[in-house]
Amino acid sequence: MSSVVRVSKPDYYLLIAIFFLVTFSVLVLNSIAPSLFPVYYLYIALALLFFIIFLQIDFEILSVFYNHMYILGVFFLVLPLIIGQVTRGAIRWIPIGPLTIQPSEIVRPFLLIFFANYLTKDEITAKRLFKAILLLLLPTILIFVQPSLGVAVLTVIGFIGILFALSFKKKYLLFVVVATLVASPFFWRILEPYQRDRLIAFVKPSLDPSGGGYNSIQSMIAVGSGKLFGRGLGKGSQTQLAFLPEKHTDFIFASTAEELGLIGALFVLIGLMYILWRLTHFIDNALNPAARAYVSGFFLVFFVQTVVHVGMNMGLLPITGVPLPLVSAGGSSLLATMISLAIVQRAKKVDST
Repeated sequence: MSSVVRVSKPDYYLLIAIFFLVTFSVLVLNSIAPSLFPVYYLYIALALLFFIIFLQIDFEILSVFYNHMYILGVFFLVLPLIIGQVTRGAIRWIPIGPLTIQPSEIVRPFLLIFFANYLTKDEITAKRLFKAILLLLLPTILIFVQPSLGVAVLTVIGFIGILFALSFKKKYLLFVVVATLVASPFFWRILEPYQRDRLIAFVKPSLDPSGGGYNSIQSMIAVGSGKLFGRGLGKGSQTQLAFLPEKHTDFIFASTAEELGLIGALFVLIGLMYILWRLTHFIDNALNPAARAYVSGFFLVFFVQTVVHVGMNMGLLPITGVPLPLVSAGGSSLLATMISLAIVQRAKKVDST
């Protein structure tokens, strides 16, 4: 007789991919932004610690507290507006000793747990979906006003990923699409000027090569100049001479392509695609409907992060400030991703006799 039991050991194939990408990230970051170290090692250690902690907690136990996670998530999103550190006009970070934490990144895994459980607890009706959207709006707006457009979009993307995993009348999604189209002029009006400039520059960066289009142009130059094998670590002109802005975060892929070439960039993409492939395995073998919804939401977030980051680095998509998972320098992003990957593994079932 077979029964379903929860996994008690990590997925070693997934661990290898994670270790490879984090190690690769450290290698590149030491070349293009050595000033990040040794502090960034603290973020890596913290991410590893929380990865191990959440690897010990059953998904069903986390699900018991899904309502509390939403309340605490909203609370932590309000904190930066009260005690946050202002950096370049944004209030996203809370200083903790030598570290700065971005709550909007940290709460994303727990918001996914909340919506995965909320939307699988009862049958999905138009009324329940509408309530879920209202619940989504509160944290999304709190993230948006910090402002952090990229994280706000990823929060919505995770919600959409959860919806795709549910069994309900997909005509309800039409309501979501129509509501988004109706609200789009409103969102355009509340965008910060620099955010509008990024979207306009995407359409034609040559219109403002020293302003809104500068980042996109420099990024494309960096990617192209790396050719097959790259200029070598520490020898990229765009990165080392600071022509490429945010080279360690928003444009880490372009920095990698310049210094390590197409070969180095392909190694990064293969690592990321392998993780996505493993995530499909977790979706197919999820512990329960809520676990499946959670993994689906995280899969879509991870996929969109990868595609958007690479796309904007190659001039194919607007500049949105989305980090490359496990590769870009960003302690809070790394911490959130590692927590999510640990939860994903505890959302999987195995059959035993």
